[in-house]
Amino acid sequence: MDRRLEGIRVLVTRPRERAEELCFLLEDEGAEVFSLPLLELRPPEDPRPLASAAEHVQRYHWVVFASPSAVESFLEALRLAGTLDRLSRVKLAAVGPRTARTVEAFGLTVSAEPTEGTGVALFTALRNLLGPDDDVLLPSAEEGRRELEDGLRDLGVRVTRVTAYRSTPAPLPPEALAHLSEAPPQVVLFASPRTAEAFLEGAGREPLASAKVVAIGPTTATALGQLGIDVATVAERPTPEALVDATVRAVHG
Repeated sequence: MDRRLEGIRVLVTRPRERAEELCFLLEDEGAEVFSLPLLELRPPEDPRPLASAAEHVQRYHWVVFASPSAVESFLEALRLAGTLDRLSRVKLAAVGPRTARTVEAFGLTVSAEPTEGTGVALFTALRNLLGPDDDVLLPSAEEGRRELEDGLRDLGVRVTRVTAYRSTPAPLPPEALAHLSEAPPQVVLFASPRTAEAFLEGAGREPLASAKVVAIGPTTATALGQLGIDVATVAERPTPEALVDATVRAVHG
């Protein structure tokens, strides 16, 4: 078997447990993978809107999840409110396969899931399923993008957006910084603009000096450019498989 990334040091800028499939696929291609948590997920500063949405979840026609973290945070809020059973009365949508799997791990059914795994694709999947009298709950990251919400509102759908979680930069341990210095990555993968900002804040630009940078999508690629980071390749889809292919392209041209 031809291992396309044999011996290539790849930095994944997420905790391994949140990028397990990606790390395994890279290692299957022969890469030496180093995963680095750059963001810590925290509860909302004001938990009351999320708690209220969980308490009254049955009033919504749809709950739309844009990330696995949103699923986990909202399901915990439902558990605390004692209303987890009411979610079975609501239709659920997920932005992509990983988010859908997180929903299904709770024994729930996903009624809408695009193959592309983007907010725009999810909007396209939902637009013919929603009516102007529908109420949609959108548990999101505090700093989450607004394209899906704005698109739904433009359709006349009633959207309630609540902060399910927020992310803050994680302090980098000295051993992680030492590893970056002693074995600089040859490829660095960024899955969000916020992750790139946290990387520069915690590790600086030096680890990127000789690395090929891969972006998960156009939005992240644009943000990286604005931060002064050259992007070698952009994944065609926001999936682990597409990120691996983009890594191969970055290495081999």
